[in-house]
Amino acid sequence: MIRPLLVAGCLLFFGAAAQASSTGYCDRPAPANAASQHKLLRFAEIVKNELNQSGRGLALVARSGMDLARFDQRYSHAGFSLRESENTPWSVRQLYFSCDEGRPRIFDQGMAGFVLGGDDPKLGFVSLLFLPPETSAQLERAALDKGLVLQMLNPQYSANAYAFGLQYQNCNQWVAEMLAAAWSGAQPSGATEEARAQAQAWLRGQGYQPTAMELGWRPLKWLGAFIPWVHDEDHPPEDLAALRYQVSMPSSLEAFVRAQAPATQRVELCHTETQVVIRRGWTPIAPGCVPEAQDLVLALD
Repeated sequence: MIRPLLVAGCLLFFGAAAQASSTGYCDRPAPANAASQHKLLRFAEIVKNELNQSGRGLALVARSGMDLARFDQRYSHAGFSLRESENTPWSVRQLYFSCDEGRPRIFDQGMAGFVLGGDDPKLGFVSLLFLPPETSAQLERAALDKGLVLQMLNPQYSANAYAFGLQYQNCNQWVAEMLAAAWSGAQPSGATEEARAQAQAWLRGQGYQPTAMELGWRPLKWLGAFIPWVHDEDHPPEDLAALRYQVSMPSSLEAFVRAQAPATQRVELCHTETQVVIRRGWTPIAPGCVPEAQDLVLALD
């Protein structure tokens, strides 16, 4: 089950903006009924079957959460699914913001809980990236290194953290900086701020492009003043004037991984109330989880 008072989705501000509400996000309920939960647990089993068949020890995983269609984003939250997790096999190591403690933490969550964390029990998407063996092994070692994982965790959280700022961090930004720590070839040194600065410098040098979240309407920016885990002061003035936030999102992580390791394989899965669709490749499944001829379709019972 989802831990109470746990904010697993990173971009809660954007979800709040899209829905014109800023309440209720620290105690979002689990799926409403037992039938829905049963189907989501079955979906999690299918996801784990893909992970088991991959031959890898790690996958970069993302799931849909709040409706971010207004910003042309399907996925809100990313982490590392680890076969050798001390929790359960293929648990997702991720950053989450603990509302009751008012601070970010690293949390190992079973795949069932990760899938159950979506907002809509009737429709959900999961993306899996399987990197080439050597690149994947480097990242797996880093993601299993508790010292490194905590070294890269900033004590101050912001859902809309600027991707090249050191004041705040969100869950996807932690993933981006872990990629840098794993692949840069330089052992992160010093305190968290120094280690994060090194990671961000490497990301810039490798051409990492965060996602530009275009608000397009000033009242949406004002809404952030009422949400305690949203901040503006770390963003460049020119971005604020343009009503733009440059934020790490699963889409920007996936684009970066594909550029760094072109042989990376992608599997996307989605579910409705009646079926699961599985697609291999980089072309996204159509909105609504509508299958095409090349997709595998499984009954969800």
